[in-house]
Amino acid sequence: MTSHRYDELVAIIRDRQPACGSTTVVAIDGPSGSGKTSLADQLGQTTGAAVLHLEDLYPGWHGLAATPPMVRRILDSIAVEEVGSAARWDWVEDRPGPALLVPPAPLLVIDGVGSGAAVLRPFLSLLIWVDAPTAVRKQRALARDGGTYAPFWDVWAAQEAEHFSVEHTRRHADVVVRTGV
Repeated sequence: MTSHRYDELVAIIRDRQPACGSTTVVAIDGPSGSGKTSLADQLGQTTGAAVLHLEDLYPGWHGLAATPPMVRRILDSIAVEEVGSAARWDWVEDRPGPALLVPPAPLLVIDGVGSGAAVLRPFLSLLIWVDAPTAVRKQRALARDGGTYAPFWDVWAAQEAEHFSVEHTRRHADVVVRTGV
């Protein structure tokens, strides 16, 4: 994303009104390796937003479908100015870990596959879809997570395909960002 387009995206975010209590929620969704986390972290640094990475919540390599309802419970709490919480996933032990607490904030960026699911859209002020060619995405994801992700690439990709075919997330996005082209 060029700096000009990035500046435009920041301006769009700053113009959005809260839809989750007093919190403006920006979801960054798209397939694995597309650049969601890099964009979310950059937006967090630029805007001072809190960032919720869904990779902290997915209940294992087969847990994509279970994640949007967990995030919905977090946003339900934030919408009434309470701290949201969910079990953080312990990837090493492959089991739930300690609670991840998400307090209300002026701006919250949610990064991850499933962040734009229909069950979450009423709370979103902006939905950003990030995509890249499959070969680029796979190379990025495997370079990032190495041998840990490689055996699960196809498992996760199948869940993504099913999720996106039901949710039609890209079609509901306010902004589409292409990377790696």
